[in-house]
Amino acid sequence: MKTESSHGIILRTRPLTETSLIIHWLTPSLGRVATVAKGARRSKSPFAGKLDLFYEADFSFSRSRRSELHNLREVKLCQTHGAIREDMCKLRQAAYAASFIEQATESETPLPVIYSLLDSWLQRLCHQTLPPHGIFALELKLLAELGLRPDLKSAQLTSGSKKISQLLLAADWPRIRQVKPTSAQTDELRQWLHDFLIVHLGKPPRGRTTATAESN
Repeated sequence: MKTESSHGIILRTRPLTETSLIIHWLTPSLGRVATVAKGARRSKSPFAGKLDLFYEADFSFSRSRRSELHNLREVKLCQTHGAIREDMCKLRQAAYAASFIEQATESETPLPVIYSLLDSWLQRLCHQTLPPHGIFALELKLLAELGLRPDLKSAQLTSGSKKISQLLLAADWPRIRQVKPTSAQTDELRQWLHDFLIVHLGKPPRGRTTATAESN
């Protein structure tokens, strides 16, 4: 089996057997990759403490010739983004980003810009949650990178909401945090993007309702 190395962020984990886990990674060079961590659920496993949601690591795996589920070999943990797991709102917003990426992208296709978006999103969440329009900004940026950028000029939005959408698409996370849409504009953008996602992705990614809820 061919052994490959990469750097990635864990999008999702799930049990495979009583002792093993399936780990779904997002990497810049390989895109989404799924690996089996054999024995990872054992207390003395070399993977112990290295595999959890949104952990960032260097890892190696043996590529399977028969499926897209590869054998995880080694993991060198780089960052845990631990602050996200200490706050339910942050966790929901991070989980929504992962859900969006999993639904909207194909496996094993290079996604360097989307990886960078997720990386910067998680780093921002470690410092503070983002208001609902922060989620809208993430959606707009991801859609643009996927070739599904909304035509804001012809969008059925009020003038003010169009301007906010343009700003959300272009601004970085600190600047987005400073944007102050009205409640009516927030509701308008939430519904407009909900409908846009249904048209282009078939349905909104899992967790959108809770991720876009108002938070302190």
